[in-house]
Amino acid sequence: MIVGVSKGPDRKPGMEKLILVEQEQPVDVTPGASGLLLIQHIRDEAHRFAITGQRRGKVAKQSVLEGIAGLGVKRRQLLLKQFGGLQGVEQAGVDALCSVDGISKQLAQRIYDNFHHHDDH
Repeated sequence: MIVGVSKGPDRKPGMEKLILVEQEQPVDVTPGASGLLLIQHIRDEAHRFAITGQRRGKVAKQSVLEGIAGLGVKRRQLLLKQFGGLQGVEQAGVDALCSVDGISKQLAQRIYDNFHHHDDH
């Protein structure tokens, strides 16, 4: 059985309605009912899990550039802006990276190597 949870137009806790696939109208549930409390807890945990995962993903992506010596906040922002994000920076060659203000050939090589390091094992 698939059940949806709606906080309703006022989005007040305890005023949720349950939406069942087989029924056209939402099911009213008594505020504070143990079943509703369980569903609220499941919903809240699902939201917490999703938000935590999104934050981890952002931190992991940002830390890739933050770990490169000589690449401060300003240069990271310029790189991300010029290449449209981390994926663009990753796909850029050394010469393209050098075209960004403040990025020397050596720093461009370090950035490139950071994304394209190959293990020889």
